[in-house]
Order: sequence, then structure tokens, then C-alpha cells
Amino acid sequence: MSTPAKAAGLYGPVQADIERVEETLRSLKRVEFPALARMLDHVLGAGGKRIRPALALLAGKFDRYDLDLLVPLAASIELLHSATLVHDDVIDGAATRRGRATANALFANAATVMVGDYMFAHAAELVARTGNIAVIRLFAQTLMSMATGELRQDMSAYSYSQSTLDYFSRIGGKTASLFTTAARGGAMIAGVRDEWVEALASYGENLGMAFQVVDDILDFTGDEAEMGKPVGSDLMQGTLTLPSLLLIERYPVNNPVKRFFAGRQRAESLRRSIEMIRESDILEESYRVAGDFRDRALAALAPLPDNEPRDALMDIADWVMERRS
Repeated sequence: MSTPAKAAGLYGPVQADIERVEETLRSLKRVEFPALARMLDHVLGAGGKRIRPALALLAGKFDRYDLDLLVPLAASIELLHSATLVHDDVIDGAATRRGRATANALFANAATVMVGDYMFAHAAELVARTGNIAVIRLFAQTLMSMATGELRQDMSAYSYSQSTLDYFSRIGGKTASLFTTAARGGAMIAGVRDEWVEALASYGENLGMAFQVVDDILDFTGDEAEMGKPVGSDLMQGTLTLPSLLLIERYPVNNPVKRFFAGRQRAESLRRSIEMIRESDILEESYRVAGDFRDRALAALAPLPDNEPRDALMDIADWVMERRS
């Protein structure tokens, strides 16, 4: 890993500026309607790694680093991400996320959906503060991509007739598209030259793919207390991820995932699915796939100048592979 970025923290030269993004997010909770304020405080108080805002700020470091424009963009990206999680939890009926009660577990589903809508609207208002029509259009296109990815997931729930290509298409829309927009949008706001904008966008897309594949691996290997959700949560919700898809490919007959999705001996089928994935080399193969995406992300940085922001982007790519929650 690169020493300069590590010395300043994972996000290197923008580490201190993440606080401005945090303050913008905190300001959204200051509303006159007490019930809404409580719900926003709960949802936005969960914190997070803020990797997406960091990408937007780091991309802005390659030309005009104007925080008055970059901070609203970075905050809008994080708020959009948070709003999708609120809606996801309602759809999944999730009781916890990262060890905390979800909004829908504390409040009525209808109210929680409306809070998610409020957050989407506020995210749009924040990105509008940039005054950049191209970035506002990019934001709208990204929301459509994310919604399409979520629809792909929901419409294919408990269906084992999916391919790895279907999986990559789904996570490309649901997860990687926002990473791409963070990097591309930050570069566009800063007036970065076109070649570098495309390099940063490619980095963001491949980083987002690696991030989601690792997330799906951790669903089988992560510590339940650290992850804040049960092991095998995706399977429980009928969602096929790379490890479970590889298990189906390797054992097409008498497969425990298929039995679980068919509702046969559900507890035993789920336990056996997790056990077979853990005891095989499927997780190693999945890590190799994530590593390939990470390598593509690093390769995309080649046209960029060798400087501290680039070092930080390289460190982030390595961290994505090493994270445990």
C-alpha cells in the first residue's frame, strides 16, 4: 500500500474533509416535524465508512477542488445510498442492520417508506446545489440503474435458474453504479480532463463490483455480531450471490440451495448450503473474482498522475479486499 495515504488515514488528502460531509448529513435531521426528526436521526445516526463520498472528494482532487460544490455532491451520494437501504429493509422485512434496529422495525412500514422517499428528494436537492446539469442527469440515471438492480433481485427471489452473468448485471446496477457515479461525478464537478474522468469512472465501477462480491462472501464467513446480521442472510431472503451460484453450478443435482428455495427441509437445507460453501474452495474462487475486479480498478488508474489522491484510491482498493464487515 502507498505510504502517504495511509499516514493520513484511509482517505488520504480528503480524510479531514469527510467531516464537512458529515455535518451536511447532520443538518438534514434539523427539521421542525418531531416524528420526522426522530426517524432521520435514527437512520442517519448509523454512521458508516463513507467510502462513496470519499471517492467523490478524491476524484475532485485531480483538478479544481471546490468543497462548496463537492461536499453537496458527496452528501447526496451518501444520502441516496442510505435511502436505498431504508427501502431495502422494508422490502426484506429486516429487523436489524449492522446490529441496530432498522427503521421499519421501530416505525410503521408506510412511514418508513415515506422517510426513504424524503431522503431521495433531499439527495436530489443536494445534487442540484452543484448547478451542474450533466451531474444532475447522471444522478437521475444512477437512481434508475439502482432501482433496476433492486427489481432484478426482487423479481428473481427464490429462483435458482440464474447465471453468474445475471448476478454481475444485478450488482452492477444495484451497487457498482453508485460507486461509478461518485467517482465520475466528483471528477465532472472538478472539471477533470475527459480521459481522467473515464479512468476514474472505470475505477469506481470495478471497485463497486469488488466491494459487492466481498460483501456477498462475508455473508457466509463474517462474524454475526460484527456484521450485524445472521450468516446466510442473503439465502434466507431468496437472493443468490456468487458463492451460492457457484455451489449450484458445481452440484446441479440434489443441491441444498435448490431444496431450500423449494421449501424442502428449509432449516437443514440452509445449514447444509452454508456448510458446503464454507468447506469447499468456493469462497477462494469468489475472492479471486473480487480480486480480478480490484485489479481492473487499479489498472484504470494508470492514466492518472502519481500523486496522493491516486495513492489513496489504490489503498481503498486494497482495503475493499481486506475488510471484514
